[in-house]
Parts: sequence; structure tokens; C-alpha cells
Amino acid sequence: MTVERHGQIVRLRPEKREEYLRLHAAVWPQVEATLTAHHVRNYTIFLVDDTLFATYEYTGDDHAADMAGVAADPVTQEWWRHTDPCQAPWGSGTPAGAGPWRDAVEVWHLD
Repeated sequence: MTVERHGQIVRLRPEKREEYLRLHAAVWPQVEATLTAHHVRNYTIFLVDDTLFATYEYTGDDHAADMAGVAADPVTQEWWRHTDPCQAPWGSGTPAGAGPWRDAVEVWHLD
């Protein structure tokens, strides 16, 4: 099985910190099921000050299609309506319409 590692970064709006942490203390089961069904595993979000860094492993054959499938899920869309207002794009390189998370480039990995 091929595993792709992905990393993303976003800013957490300080005034929304508690709401974001509350939401992620109990992520909706359907959101987790949708990610799993689209070959996402070992998804972790870390917090440092007001910066969120996420990592996940992808085990499918078509990352773009699976991410489109996640984005098409109505429950995940509702989840994002709650979480997206808590986030602000990180840096100036986020493409328009890409959502607040910015992809990170893997530089090194110890297996």
C-alpha cells in the first residue's frame, strides 16, 4: 500500500479559539467516517499559539477525487460551516477559493 503524507497549516482566530477546541473535542462521527471512506487516516491537528498544523496519511489512488468526495459530503459541509469561521488563511500564498488551510511541502520524513 502506498501512503502519501500531507501537511497543512492555518491560523486560528483568537476570539474563536474556545469554539474550535470545543468542536474538536467531539468531532462528528459522520465527518470522521467520510474521511475514512476517502482513504484518510492518522489525521492529527496540532495547536501552537494561534497556528494549527494538520497532518494526515492518504492511502487511495486519486487524492484529488477523494478530497472532492469529502467536500461533497453534506455533513462535512455543515461541519465546515462551524469550523471555517474559526480559521484565517496562513500567509499570503493561499489561492482564492482554496479554503483557509494552506498545503505544506514535505521536506523530510523518518520512517
